[in-house]
Amino acid sequence: MGGLESGAGGSRRPPGRAAGYATPTDEFSGSTESVWATGPSDPGNEFGHTSWEWVLGSHPDLATEASGLVKTFGKVRAVDGIDLSVRTGGVYGFLGPNGAGKTTAIRVLATLLPPDGGGARVLGHDIVREANAVRGRVSLTGQFASVDEDLTGMENLVLLGRLLGYPRTQAKKRAGELLDAFGLTDAAGRQVKTYSGGMRRRLDVAASIVVRPDLIFLDEPTTGLDPRSRNQVWDIVRALVSTGTTVLLTTQYLDEADQLADRIAVIDHGKIIAEGTSGELKASIGSGALHVRLLDPGQRGDAERLLAETLGVAVHLDSDPAALSARISDTERVAHALAQLSRSGVVVTHFALGQPSLDEVFLALTGHPAEADDDATEENAA
Repeated sequence: MGGLESGAGGSRRPPGRAAGYATPTDEFSGSTESVWATGPSDPGNEFGHTSWEWVLGSHPDLATEASGLVKTFGKVRAVDGIDLSVRTGGVYGFLGPNGAGKTTAIRVLATLLPPDGGGARVLGHDIVREANAVRGRVSLTGQFASVDEDLTGMENLVLLGRLLGYPRTQAKKRAGELLDAFGLTDAAGRQVKTYSGGMRRRLDVAASIVVRPDLIFLDEPTTGLDPRSRNQVWDIVRALVSTGTTVLLTTQYLDEADQLADRIAVIDHGKIIAEGTSGELKASIGSGALHVRLLDPGQRGDAERLLAETLGVAVHLDSDPAALSARISDTERVAHALAQLSRSGVVVTHFALGQPSLDEVFLALTGHPAEADDDATEENAA
């Protein structure tokens, strides 16, 4: 995926492009799901930053740092006092259900929304007072397509290249490099409206790195995609990191966070409730987990009730209708729990003891699964 390395001519910023250069989505679409996180001039320091500036200090090895970051919509605190330190390089994951505050947090960090309290720096720049400097070095790929569906894939990327300052020849060359790197060469001449969901998502990410950013925000990049398309997007994320781009990823998928993120912040109701590597988070809730598979999926409700009563913990229902799992701290209780299932006529075909999954971590920390909907969503509040 050599086309991911740099813009035409090997530079991150094409000739004539200054930091904060306005982009097509800012000027023409009116969408907050813009490909480049650019926008109007700095909104000004109206929230009083003296209380947090000394906390942040100056840390050149940090891509993003925040202290007490708050964003409200009416009475809803979509982001509720977040503290954050994201090192340069690698993938940092925001993990949480719909409405947890993930999208609002990255919109604030990308300068699309002003904070209502606290503050943050991105790549060393204050997100309020130096918003244009931030916008010149970051990119945001939102949850919904930002490209023009009536244009072809090639036309979309060439248009973005021209608006970002490339001469026509270089814009076309860069578009070709990206289409090849993202496996879209055969579809380059087709209107985007004919693309599959996975193809549109790949084009969206390609559009956001016409000029390679130092930091890219990916908001739920694989929502709604089939497994093959999800794996393709994962490969793209890994390729971006290998070329030096820092990725801040939001997701509600536990396996995605496990696969991609070097560190994970678990966010719920606008607060970060846990942070660490996948292994650290799993170790934080106990020594192991019991995984059970049933002969009859129709007995899962009975099995859930019996295991919860016997083990005294919440039981996680896996996506497999015949499987369930529970966090354990006392292995001696496992034999008793399995005996209870047998006496009650629940037939177990397989059981195993192992490390807790991220699903079980989230359930233990919040009391609900990560993929559950939540009414306190920033989209609903807005």
